[in-house]
Formats: sequence, C-alpha cells, structure tokens
Amino acid sequence: MTEQPIHLRIRRQDRPDTAPYWQEFAILGHSDHNIVSLLMALRENPVTISGERVDPIVWEHNCMEEVCGSCAMLINGVPRPSCSALVADLDQPIRLEPLPKFPVVRDLLVDRRRIDQGLKQVKAWIKIDGVWDTHEGAPRIGPDAWAADYLYSRCMSCGCCMAACPQFGPHSSFIGPAPLAQARLMNAHPTGRYDKTERLHAIMAEGGLSDCGNAQNCVRVCPKEIPLTTAIGELGRQTTVQLLKDLFGPR
Repeated sequence: MTEQPIHLRIRRQDRPDTAPYWQEFAILGHSDHNIVSLLMALRENPVTISGERVDPIVWEHNCMEEVCGSCAMLINGVPRPSCSALVADLDQPIRLEPLPKFPVVRDLLVDRRRIDQGLKQVKAWIKIDGVWDTHEGAPRIGPDAWAADYLYSRCMSCGCCMAACPQFGPHSSFIGPAPLAQARLMNAHPTGRYDKTERLHAIMAEGGLSDCGNAQNCVRVCPKEIPLTTAIGELGRQTTVQLLKDLFGPR
C-alpha cells in the first residue's frame, strides 16, 4: 500500500494556564492508520509544515482496542476515541483538539477527574467486603436482565458523552450521563440494589438527574452505543418512586 501525505491540524497548549494555539503537520501514512498511530509517528519527528521542529505532541493512550477510553479527543469536531478513528473515514485536514469540558493539562491531554468524582458521588460499585447474610440463595440474573445490564457495563469512562453534553462543564455541577448510567447499572445488580436508596438520594441532590436537559447528544456520540437516555429515563422513574417513599414512607 502506497503511503500518502496526511494533513493534521492540532490544537496545542503548553500548560493549563497558557493560551492555546494551532500547529499543522504533514506526515506520510496509510488510509488504514488510526489517529494514535499517526501521533506516535509524529512523535518521532515533530516538524511542522513550515519546517519548524517543535516539542512532541502530548496525548494519552493505552489499550489501542477502544476499551480503556484514555485516548478520547475531539476529532474533526466530534468527541471520540482516537484509536478507532481511521484516516480513511476522516476529512482532511484532520483537526485534533483536547476533549472539551475538561481542564487541559497539556496539548491533547486533559484532566478527567470529574468523571471519577461523579462515579464516587453515585457510589458506582458493588460492596463485596464483609458479610452479606440476606437469607437468600446465590443471586441470579435472568438472560434478559443480563443482556440489558451488559450494555451499561461496557462504559469505559472515556468522557465523550460528557464532552458533548451542553449541561456538563465548568459552568455546572451536573455529574453527567456516564455516572448516571452506572448508577442505573449498580441499582439493577442483585447485591448493588441494597445501596439503591443511597444512590438515588445522591442523584436527587444538586448536580444530579434534574440537571439533565434531555439534549440527547450523549447517546449520539457514545462509542459503545450505550443507551444513556434510557438509563436516565429509568432513573427518573426510580427517583419518583423514592420521593414518594420519602414523603409517605415505604409501602
């Protein structure tokens, strides 16, 4: 396969407190290359179109299999993992920008700490320490419930859904669609359901479910096609029931 010149336009930023700027590069590659492989090649010889040698581009990647989510960035204006973005599918010049809504550390590397904070807020985990004497047999999940839950378990915390969400960002305390979907997943787990009330109270508080504006951008950009809006709808019903229980007591 013959190599061809690939035109990259990259938004760079030296430090969190400095202004961003653009640099353009031309690199030889194949149409079946992904963005990560282009950035790795560019790292070996970071020379701009004008011939200026510059510092290598800083970005984050790990698995190269669209599993870890660390390489997500804005590619031609769309938030997506760069490991699954092929040159053949992209218009040139290919514009690379850091994932919006998150603080820039340097170049294409952002601080996604707010995702972790949201997951902590909704307690998106299953407690396995200690004794769980529920006087029940081993937890069982039917095939239909398993299939539905599996959709949400594919989340890799890449942040694409949150980058596309108009309600999420430095201007808002909204935790975003990814933590909400994980709250739905954990509430459906046979053991996780014992913390369901606590999770629902967390998303009924400030920055929770009611801050969602139903733009549905999240479900359009999710690389794993997770039904995020379905999760938000289910949580809406669960919080309504929880509110009635809080007001009138359990029945």
